[in-house]
Amino acid sequence: MKKGLITSILALTFTGLQAQSLPATPKLVVTLTIDQLRTDYMEAFSSLYGEKGFKRLMREGKVFCQTEFPFNDIDRASAIAAIYTGTTPSMNGIIARHWMDVSTLRSVNCVDDSAFMGNYTDESSSPSQLLTSTITDELKITTRNKGLVYAIAPTRDAAILAAGHSGNGAFWLNESTGKWCSTTYYSEFPWWVNQYNDSRSPDYRIRDMVWEPIHPITSYTFLPEWRDQPFKYKFDSERLNKFRRLIASPFINDEVNLLTEELLGKSTIGKDNVPDILALTYYAGNYNHKSTQECAMEMQDTYVRLDRSIASLLDLIDHKIGLHNVLFCITSTGYADSEAPDLGLYRIPGGEFHPNRCSTLLNMYLMATYGEGQYVEAYYNRQIYLNHKLIENKQLDLAEIQDKSADFLIQFSGVNEAYSAHRLLQGPWSPQIELVRNAFHRKHSGDLLIDILPGWTIVNENTTDHRVVRHANIPAPLILLGGEVKPEVIRTPVNITRIAPTLTSVMRIRAPNACTATSIFF
Repeated sequence: MKKGLITSILALTFTGLQAQSLPATPKLVVTLTIDQLRTDYMEAFSSLYGEKGFKRLMREGKVFCQTEFPFNDIDRASAIAAIYTGTTPSMNGIIARHWMDVSTLRSVNCVDDSAFMGNYTDESSSPSQLLTSTITDELKITTRNKGLVYAIAPTRDAAILAAGHSGNGAFWLNESTGKWCSTTYYSEFPWWVNQYNDSRSPDYRIRDMVWEPIHPITSYTFLPEWRDQPFKYKFDSERLNKFRRLIASPFINDEVNLLTEELLGKSTIGKDNVPDILALTYYAGNYNHKSTQECAMEMQDTYVRLDRSIASLLDLIDHKIGLHNVLFCITSTGYADSEAPDLGLYRIPGGEFHPNRCSTLLNMYLMATYGEGQYVEAYYNRQIYLNHKLIENKQLDLAEIQDKSADFLIQFSGVNEAYSAHRLLQGPWSPQIELVRNAFHRKHSGDLLIDILPGWTIVNENTTDHRVVRHANIPAPLILLGGEVKPEVIRTPVNITRIAPTLTSVMRIRAPNACTATSIFF
């Protein structure tokens, strides 16, 4: 009797294990990162969409309406690095698209690397500043280079950070020439990209590109009173900046799709049983990085065109690979372009913060305290860089100077908080400190990080581009579609660092080497 009971239990157990077998490994994982995509905009403009884009994603995908980034000061580069590494700037090193090089006191791009030449560009680039492995790297390692990895994006930081250290190729649009370009860091510049550049790249077609609203003006809501006529932009009308304007418009998404079609037709990606990764980036921000007030109609039409680009991409992948062989991961960079200052119409409290004046006064304070010298070397992106060589020559305590400087800065109008590098590396923990720490990297960040109050305008004396500070949350989605993903809409927030372990678990490979987050169960 007892033996028969045990046999029955074992039979039920193994039957249950067989019923819960792991889903099939996809032939292709498509990661689509949409720069500045917002859940609230995606939902608000739904009456303007067709049935095959956003509505299909909402209907057939596992939709997380809110992703959370566990660090402050998100931008495109830091967001994409976090998505593909599964960790924060404190580990992967990508604190922003640009930072100050303390050896030259000049701004550098996060993918600058003079050791490698460009293809169809004079920019020298590589992922050398990305300090941890990515999901694409782990795929190459596990498959012994058999898994293919290609990245296509409007900009070089997005393409290179997505392709990782081991990708087959990363392609972005040259904003000066309109050609698709790359870097000699990656071993191949495929013949089909050369062929495409010679006959079909945007520079051949931009003279005919005109952006006008798809729908009648009455279809667009919450327009400013002065907007009573539809917009019309001809990209070719401004000779020097025409491709920059193209890259900061929804038309760039169709250009990404066109090169993707070439890749799918001219390569073997997604054609065998070894999983491959196609890493794409779209743009969904304000046209030409203007303010929302200036671009209310343009923003709504951007989402209409984005909806159509997504529909075209899904149809393309389905036709070339078959959606049953593909897992889509669609997400956002989780930030929005900063706004122009409020001109007083709505009487929002605020003021002006002048970085140069702040840096000058801090240097005067340090001179009064420690003697003559140029203690403050530079200010960049709300960070102050101190003169370490002078401090060392004077045999002063760097940590003490950092902390005293932070105490001095907190007295300025408009400063909410000032964090010293010493405090971030060795000070006590708090939830807010954790977000700042995760955004800080000792090799790339400044000695002092300044948090400006929301509503205040940072006045850059060297430019006319003054922007108001906002701390408001940007609702950013994560959508998983394909394979055996069950449709569901989830309002509970999910951490962006969980994307990497989720995709690697689906491909049966290791998570990136600095990723400690867990996979999303689906």
